[in-house]
Amino acid sequence: MSLIVNEIFNSIQGESSYAGLPCTFIRLTGCNLRCSYCDTTYAYHEGSERSINKILKKVLSLMCGLVEITGGEPLMQEETPTLIDALIQEKYTVLLETNGTFNLNAVNNKCIKIVDFKCPSSNEKKNDLYNLKRLSCHDEIKFVIANKTDYIYAKKILRIIRQQLSLENTVHFSPVFDCLEPKNLAKWIIGDHLDVRLNMQLHKIIWDRNKRGV
Repeated sequence: MSLIVNEIFNSIQGESSYAGLPCTFIRLTGCNLRCSYCDTTYAYHEGSERSINKILKKVLSLMCGLVEITGGEPLMQEETPTLIDALIQEKYTVLLETNGTFNLNAVNNKCIKIVDFKCPSSNEKKNDLYNLKRLSCHDEIKFVIANKTDYIYAKKILRIIRQQLSLENTVHFSPVFDCLEPKNLAKWIIGDHLDVRLNMQLHKIIWDRNKRGV
């Protein structure tokens, strides 16, 4: 069993409730979307085939208990759930960053899924809203917001999450880097008394945003 891997590296977790923690990232190749603000376009095609055993050996060598599988879109590859199962069996805490367009039922419930629901400015608003009903209580939801239109859309989905489905999952509102001023998004959140977290993409604050593998 193997997957096409773009890169594996250690860094600081920059998003989600795990932001600030050391983390091993497994970036898989391929994505079914082409978001307007994508910052990992190199993961669309670049990568090499690695067996799951080789991936596990590399992760072990990096000596970090928190592992995130990201992309691209990890669930494009059929063996991604198998890799997740293998990592969980080895007692890793596993995060999965996914764009919300693939059915989440195939993913181990012990994996913490961070589901990025796409807003209008992405030009890829193809969200599978049924995935909201497939979330475990520890899973998280993220909206990347570029403008007020995105914010209004995210608030609409937030109402579904909180009121119609009565879900208490952590929800993140993240400004598109160098596009929407974080203070403006913060003002909207405060003004509307929203039960969400402002997500600042910590890794882009720490590292050179154009540098890979950190």
